[in-house]
Amino acid sequence: MPPDAAKWREVQDSADFAELRRRLRRFIFPMTGLFLVWYLVYVLLADYAHGFMSMRLFGNINVALVMGILQFVSTFVITMLYVRYANRHLDPQAEKIREEIEGADK
Repeated sequence: MPPDAAKWREVQDSADFAELRRRLRRFIFPMTGLFLVWYLVYVLLADYAHGFMSMRLFGNINVALVMGILQFVSTFVITMLYVRYANRHLDPQAEKIREEIEGADK
């Protein structure tokens, strides 16, 4: 049987769940802010720094193209960092909470 609403409320109010939320927010908020600033810089440079963005680096490759590709690269890097962070800091805490819930119902 799945836990009832009272059990879920108890879990939500627990110190372990608060710690899990704190750990998640400690990663998510700074990383989101960093990515949004990086993206905003890219957009602002593309709109207001045409000379800089059109500067050729080699062949037909210019600064704008490299920065655009780096947007994708940064997305993958953030994903890899999140997976590593979750495996080390979030999953053990979530597993502990899950075991407490399932252990209480058995």
